[in-house]
Amino acid sequence: MGTLTGIANGPAVNEDRTLATPFLRCLIRLIRAQDTHGAWEGKLDADLLADFILTKEQRREIPIIGDPDPDVLWRLQIFYACVGLVIEERSGLVASPIMMIGQEGFGRVLLTTGRLVVLSKTLRDVHRFGFGTLGKLAEAGTKMVDDATAAIDVYPDVALA
Repeated sequence: MGTLTGIANGPAVNEDRTLATPFLRCLIRLIRAQDTHGAWEGKLDADLLADFILTKEQRREIPIIGDPDPDVLWRLQIFYACVGLVIEERSGLVASPIMMIGQEGFGRVLLTTGRLVVLSKTLRDVHRFGFGTLGKLAEAGTKMVDDATAAIDVYPDVALA
């Protein structure tokens, strides 16, 4: 996976564990599926996810008010599509993302399965979309999936409708 080896519990080993989470494995598959010309074939998984990482210093450099560029919108769509796919892997039900974002970077994302809304999130400052570390990226996606599958478990009849 392109990390250092031989360090007992160092950052390299933790990065390998993080990349092995079901959410990040799915996200990597989705990103690689978008590579129609093979430009990312030789890239490491961690390098493919690097655009999702936004450190505090990088976040400070981005203006508070701004329009999201197409690359940020693409990452946002891939992220929520991945949430939907992992929900489907866990529950066996298709979870479809619906996203509406205005030019200023504000909007909403919904994931539905059957007639059940399994995720509803308000989006703000989309032009600053990113996570501090790979671990936080995996944690955020996994939490959304966990919450959505819990809702499916509580309301299975609505999810199947």
